[in-house]
Amino acid sequence: MTSWRKGKSTSERGYGGRWQKARIAYLRLNPLCVLCQARGEVTLAQVVDHKTPHRGDPALFWDSSNWQALCATHHNVDKAMLEKSGRIKPTFGIDGWPTT
Repeated sequence: MTSWRKGKSTSERGYGGRWQKARIAYLRLNPLCVLCQARGEVTLAQVVDHKTPHRGDPALFWDSSNWQALCATHHNVDKAMLEKSGRIKPTFGIDGWPTT
């Protein structure tokens, strides 16, 4: 299966000026990483992530109820792993019990 991204620029995938404005506005209202918050941590978000991958669908891309604020680590490592394998990397608290 060919990726919907293949051969397309960032702008062609929807991440041009309009997205950058929407992203900045969303992060102003949602400045903290939701996955860090779920673990009791406070980390500034840098990425507006699509909870359900849009795969080029403009309706899903622009549906702000499908957005979440994430830190770079959660977006680039954990979310990428989840999308590729269907599983998220387990993390553990200081007590040794899993947190996710």
